[in-house]
This record gives sequence, structure tokens and C-alpha cells, in this order.
Amino acid sequence: MTCFLWITEGAAQEITPRLFWPTPKGTTVLVAGYSYSNGDVFFDPSVAIEGANADINTGVLAYTQTLDLWGRTSNLLVSLPYSDGTVQGLLDGSPEQTEFSDFGDLSITLNVNLRGAPTMNREEFLAFRANPRPIVGVSLKLIAPTGNYDSDRLVNVGSNRWAGRLKLGTALVLDRSWLLELSASGWFFGDDPDFLTGRKEQDPVFTLESNLIKRIRPGLWASLDVTYYRGGRLTIAGNRLENAQRNVKVGGTLVIPFLGRHAIKIGYANGVIIRYGNDFDEVLLSYQVAIR
Repeated sequence: MTCFLWITEGAAQEITPRLFWPTPKGTTVLVAGYSYSNGDVFFDPSVAIEGANADINTGVLAYTQTLDLWGRTSNLLVSLPYSDGTVQGLLDGSPEQTEFSDFGDLSITLNVNLRGAPTMNREEFLAFRANPRPIVGVSLKLIAPTGNYDSDRLVNVGSNRWAGRLKLGTALVLDRSWLLELSASGWFFGDDPDFLTGRKEQDPVFTLESNLIKRIRPGLWASLDVTYYRGGRLTIAGNRLENAQRNVKVGGTLVIPFLGRHAIKIGYANGVIIRYGNDFDEVLLSYQVAIR
């Protein structure tokens, strides 16, 4: 009866290496991405759903603009996903399957470097890239309930509620080739008053993330990513569930630049310790181009 939460929950588990890495003022980037997720979903023991498995394809279009806010390097990211997938499992012991295909929720993210990365022109950025300094940054992400939602369905692409994330992170320079990023964040959720079995409420999800980054050459880099997240306990129609998450996710990221303004990003992530929530293998492929 808590089905199905992976869309918003997946945002709480996102892995974002180099989130605060600066770019020159005025840079504009367009991104087209694709991700494939497959795996199991674990529910509260009181829920009559067993053996739940999801197979999800998601495409994303995004726009990023580098800004000058208070003299600090900042960027604004707007993204819109479209998901297509199948969910199957046992409901009260009987096999059930459902399919979905529609636009998800629009998200807007603002990242601001608080220390170590003032607003830069191209020449200043090249000097920074050659001799990086420690960075401290803050990120605010807001997900609006714009995705398709049908209150008569348990499985929806849209979440029918607002969600926000506040994140504080730092990038430490180990040497000219290695960076270590550490961050802490909290996800906070509004209520879904139209959930099929009654109002759905969710506790905050708190996340710790670390990314060990290898800078191979300008624009070419790879990272090892680890995320720990806990919380997110649900209340459905006034009934408090025993489904708080205490999960660990690991992954890797590789970015390959080409033709100066273009890059391909490849990523993989998997849950290694899953109590509740999704245990997905996730593959990411995206193309980005700097148009300015």
C-alpha cells in the first residue's frame, strides 16, 4: 500500500560528484541524459506486497546557466524527466503488473560557491583549474509536483507533492590530480493528500556523500562515489509505518570531453546495504554541450 516511491526517493539517493566545481561566468550548457534502473523494492513487513521488481527507463533534458551571485560562482540547473517502466510483484499473494509512461516532476537547483571559487572569466578559470583551491558550497534543490499523477493509481510518475533539498559540501584538494568531496544534505517533503489509501506523509531523508575524484586531464575525470542515507519513514492515512531507510549506495562516474565544447558522462550505481526502499542497478549516460 506504499507503492510506489522510487521516483522521489531516487532523487534523495542521487550521486552528484563535482557539484560545486566552478565554470566561467556566462557558461550555458544543454544536457540530454538517459538512465536505466532495474531491481527490487523492499517494503514495510505490514504491507501486502512481496517480490516487487521495477524496470525503468528515464530520459532527461536539462539546462544549466552559470551566474554571478554576490561575487561567487553559482549555477542554475533546470531539468525535466520522462519515465517509462514496468512494475511487477505479488499483491496479497497474487501476481500483479502495471506499466507507466509520462513526464515526471520538474526540478530546479541553485548551487552557490561560498568559499574558494569567486566569479571567474575564462582566463581566471583556466588558472584555477591548473591550481585548484578548496571549495565550500551550498545547494538548494526544489522539485515541483508537475508530473503526471492519477489518484486512482498506486504507480505514478509524478509525486503530487513538493520536495526540497538543502546541501552543504566541500571539495578538498589532495594534490593536483586528486580531489575529495564531502557533503551532507537533507531532503524535506510535503504531503500527498490524494494518495490512493489516504494522505501520505514522509519524514526527512538525511544523506552523507563522499566522492574521490581523479583529474586525468582538462575535462576528463573519473570518480568513486559513496552515499549513505537514512530516514524517510512514511505515515499513510495516519498509520505510521516501520520503513525508515538506512541504506548505502556506491557508484562510479566517468566524464569524457571531445571537440572542445562537448562531453559524454557515464555512471553506474548500486545499493550495497538496503533495509527499505529500492535496490536498483542504475546506469546513466548523458551528452552535454556548452553553447556559450
